[in-house]
Amino acid sequence: MDPQDFLDVDRELSDEERAIRDAVADFSAAELMPHVADWFDAGTIPDPRGLARDLGKLGVFGMHLTGYGCAGTSAVSYGLACRELEAVDSGLRSFVSVQGSLAMTAIHRYGTDAQKQEWLPRMATGEVLGCFALTEHDSGSDPGSMRTRARRDGDDWVLDGTKMWITNGSVADVAVVWAGTGEGIRGFLVPCSTPGFTANVVHRKLSLRASITAELVLDGVRLPAGALLPGAEGLKAPLSCLSEARYGIVWGVAGAARSCLLASVEYAKTREQFGRPIGAFQLTQRKLADMLVDVNHAMMTALRVGRLKDAGRAHHSQVSFGKLANVRAAQRVAATARGVHGANGITLEYPVMRHMVNLETVATYEGTEEVHALTLGRALTGLDAFR
Repeated sequence: MDPQDFLDVDRELSDEERAIRDAVADFSAAELMPHVADWFDAGTIPDPRGLARDLGKLGVFGMHLTGYGCAGTSAVSYGLACRELEAVDSGLRSFVSVQGSLAMTAIHRYGTDAQKQEWLPRMATGEVLGCFALTEHDSGSDPGSMRTRARRDGDDWVLDGTKMWITNGSVADVAVVWAGTGEGIRGFLVPCSTPGFTANVVHRKLSLRASITAELVLDGVRLPAGALLPGAEGLKAPLSCLSEARYGIVWGVAGAARSCLLASVEYAKTREQFGRPIGAFQLTQRKLADMLVDVNHAMMTALRVGRLKDAGRAHHSQVSFGKLANVRAAQRVAATARGVHGANGITLEYPVMRHMVNLETVATYEGTEEVHALTLGRALTGLDAFR
């Protein structure tokens, strides 16, 4: 029996979906896995632009979008790509997700044709990197309380404020910045070379270390009228982009969990104590069995949400269901895997501790566990408990 596909979910995939999955898996094994422990240890991606170009050639940036140089694949194909990337490291899936599901989706969904033509083809190839600036120091789960403001000055807009925890922020060429205006929350395309725009790298992270995170400071950033995303009006616009990113997480964490399970099965068969492999002990087998169930449940959940999405029937609360359930499952698997590996589990020689601490971040970004639980509670009762 195949532990990573115990219920033969692979049979439910199309030939095209398998081909995309295998291409990303092969790239990940050859180009990412040999280096990721060192990147995590160093707390950065040493050559993000080189990585972006390679990922652009692979076709994963905005691959679920149509036109403007984007591949136009199915949601399931995109999810499978996220799974294979996060099986290596959550930071690498986040690198792709922020570019495609957040920055590119915002432009694709809410921009003018001219804005799309200017940015999307180059972002799809990895020539241009983008970031998505919504979160602030005091505005996380409640983005409507953001303090960043945009005011009109003649035909221009002037932006002031600070954004925090922005993935790719210090290496991006363009930032999708959300700001309050007299007309509500609006989105702006901010070239990162604009005077008054500063990106400060966040150091000393204990999680998602193979990723680049920044604080963005906007001090009198002056933009032309054409920088406004005209279709993005109100908080629903950035939240719809977040739902796209959450969908990638539903698949991605299934990959992280799978990596932990496979490492644990191999370790349990080769690590000997008391004269036999630890996998021969009942307690270890129970741990492996629980991990197996969580991994395969997560994959089935991801595939179901993906099929709903491809059919145009996925509600944002179903994406919340997937994120809540699959992140919880992945955290259980990673913690159990760390225990199976004993003292070796805390080293970078094995992937389990790296996945375990990464999942601590994944559990809180793109909506905390509590936010998704309340989203499901509202879907069940029709009553809003957020306020």
